[in-house]
Amino acid sequence: MGSHMLAHKIMRTGYFWLTMETDCCQFVQRCPKCQMHGDLIHVPPSELHALTSSWPFLVWGVDMIGKVSLKSSSGHGYILVTIDYFTKWVEADSYANLIATKVAKFIISHIICQYGIPHELISDRGVHFRGEVDILV
Repeated sequence: MGSHMLAHKIMRTGYFWLTMETDCCQFVQRCPKCQMHGDLIHVPPSELHALTSSWPFLVWGVDMIGKVSLKSSSGHGYILVTIDYFTKWVEADSYANLIATKVAKFIISHIICQYGIPHELISDRGVHFRGEVDILV
């Protein structure tokens, strides 16, 4: 239910105060159930563009999984994963803590040394993929 509908529902039951609209907006923004089950924003449809690669090992996707609640026997709680967009080949490694230098070393050793320099690396630009990774890679 949206904030306007909530305010309207409260008014129908006979209650009113001057800041009711604002209070309802703030309540709906903080309510996890309202955010999860609320109406979707209706945006006009647009054309989707598939991320494809014309040749193997040219475009790689890089992402980090973690903090994993069940650590490995060696105490690693993070997993760094890279996926080639053409062949769907996966390279992964686990880490106890993941910093930008480790990501850069992983990219150099697991991608560049084995498959050559990629044309494009796609990431979500998280903290682990900025800074020294841009400089080192």
